[in-house]
Amino acid sequence: MSKLEIDWTRCDGHGLCAGLLPGDIALDEWGFPVLRGREITAGELPDARRAVLACPALALRLTKR
Repeated sequence: MSKLEIDWTRCDGHGLCAGLLPGDIALDEWGFPVLRGREITAGELPDARRAVLACPALALRLTKR
């Protein structure tokens, strides 16, 4: 299983990740991502990888648990 993590030193709050993974990432009132904290299933991995690759600040990553 995999989990999403955010490197807060890189995140600029672009919000692309929330648009690509609305079930796993919400945006706070300032536009920064809020992770739901659950594990990413095998069926969700392609979309999660797409969100990681789309992050312009390279702040989002997938980790294996």
